[in-house]
Amino acid sequence: MNFTGFNNEDFDVFLIDGLDARMDALKETIRPKLESLGQYFSPTLSALTGDEMFVHVAKHARRTINPPKDTWVAFATNPRGYKMLPHFQIGLWNTHLFIWFAVIYEAPQKQEIGERLAKKLNKIYKEIPKDFVWSVDHMKPDIIKHGQLSKNELLSCFERLQHVKKAEILCGYVVNRDEVIQLGPEGLLQQIDKVFNKVAPLYKLAQNMK
Repeated sequence: MNFTGFNNEDFDVFLIDGLDARMDALKETIRPKLESLGQYFSPTLSALTGDEMFVHVAKHARRTINPPKDTWVAFATNPRGYKMLPHFQIGLWNTHLFIWFAVIYEAPQKQEIGERLAKKLNKIYKEIPKDFVWSVDHMKPDIIKHGQLSKNELLSCFERLQHVKKAEILCGYVVNRDEVIQLGPEGLLQQIDKVFNKVAPLYKLAQNMK
């Protein structure tokens, strides 16, 4: 495993003008690191969940004009795709790194997942650490700290997942870019590992695993 950590150059890729120039830089600097993280964490996540996890590094293939504002590696049980499934992600925006458990709008079983999460509201509310964060839109960097959410607000996120076609739910942790650089490769791997251990129970709930 040859993960060398992230540096300022990696985060600054998202400031490069133009689709082609940004994509070239992304492929050259960030994608190999995401592939390394994929190889490193797929066995961890397979062991944590009991499901074989396949690695999907974002290709941004459909883009024709707008350059990507973020990029990621995702882990899911299907070797061909992940967006339709509960999955895990590690990725970067210009300002921070994110580590997620995610159910996004393409998932056809969102209603059932929302119901399962709502049923376990008290347990989830208690066991997710206060400095973890939630998101309801993976396309935006906006997050809500778990410690600042009331139980009813969290419940409304789970209910929205059941009833709103475009609804999403993501839970995990963000690390600002300066801290990512300070942590170095080893420290970052440990941080990601801790987060995956904490959000793996959400995956099991989503998949209706005992």
